[in-house]
Amino acid sequence: QVQIVESGGGLVQEGGSLRLSCVASGIRMSIHPMAWYRQAPGKEREMVAENLIGGTTNYADTVKGRFTISRDGNRNTVFLQMNALKPEDTAVYYCKLTTRAGTPYWGQGTQVTVSS
Repeated sequence: QVQIVESGGGLVQEGGSLRLSCVASGIRMSIHPMAWYRQAPGKEREMVAENLIGGTTNYADTVKGRFTISRDGNRNTVFLQMNALKPEDTAVYYCKLTTRAGTPYWGQGTQVTVSS
């Protein structure tokens, strides 16, 4: 059974940093594309960063230069380092694993709140 669990969210002041973690169990994360999404109240869920097989990373324009996605294959974990946080970064952040067959697995989300 595949399980995705995020952690690391919290309340931070504008300009601060947070590092989110996403641990997968029941599946080998290293062979699948991973991504972080976020959803703010009243808005659609949007992709923030993705890490594809082979090392390619992509970022939403709104977070380029501030957020970094990375993996630790030994710990079956993917991270999202978030720096220079802004109030508009406030959202629930979700981790997504996509299998080769295209099946998505989502975590339950972790709340990030940035105060001005």
